[in-house]
Amino acid sequence: MLGLLFLAVHLLLAALSPLVVPYDPVAFAGGAAFAPPSAAHLFGTDNLGRDVFTRTLLGGRVALLITLAGIGLAVAWGGLLGMVLGLVGGWLDEALMRLVDAMLAIPETIFLLLIAGIVGTDHVVLILALGFLYGVGVIRIARTATLTLVAQDFVLAARARGEHQHTIVLRELLPNVLDMLLVEGALRWSWMLLAFSALSFLGFGVAPPTPDWGVMIAQNRSTFGIAPWATLFPSAAIGSLIIGINLFVGVLAKAIGLDRVDGITV
Repeated sequence: MLGLLFLAVHLLLAALSPLVVPYDPVAFAGGAAFAPPSAAHLFGTDNLGRDVFTRTLLGGRVALLITLAGIGLAVAWGGLLGMVLGLVGGWLDEALMRLVDAMLAIPETIFLLLIAGIVGTDHVVLILALGFLYGVGVIRIARTATLTLVAQDFVLAARARGEHQHTIVLRELLPNVLDMLLVEGALRWSWMLLAFSALSFLGFGVAPPTPDWGVMIAQNRSTFGIAPWATLFPSAAIGSLIIGINLFVGVLAKAIGLDRVDGITV
């Protein structure tokens, strides 16, 4: 319930924050720079006098939008391909799984920085890059789950009836691996949020002055000794969202009978 509460609060704030924030998130007020938390500015102000409370509330909107679209794409294509490989097997399965192993060996941040440096940081580009990167890991999970099902009677019966491969995937396999894919997707969503925040921190995600937690931390970390609130509050927002997702994933995994998700005991 705690994880669900954290997650619900962040999603509600992302949806409703433009209606309730007290200040313009990009308005400069140099004279009020580094103001400490007060009744006028609940989280204080940053190095340019912008209200940290306003920017923190709005900071998760773009991150949530991009990562939700990205994780949906990752689960869709990665889960489908993993089920197909597990069902078909043979040389195609072996060849593609070796490619998956090679992709998983590439550090995530380096891959994303390479894509951002070559193609750019457009929102569509980021969604496609994140969806591809995290979908590679979903392939392995979906394939492993499928291998435990292909020898079951209902799959053998479907094959004996002469059903097409895509029919078997959609009617026989997908309903039996969907729960695992949802849990896996939720877990990878938290990793994707961290990766996206790291990109923004490094200057390859959301472009200033758009409010974003990673950008806020990057812009104010050098003045942490003077105004720690400008860095602590966006950091706490990222942390609470990640903790909320992981708590929720753990309970969800146990509810459907999974003891481990992607090698992590829950």
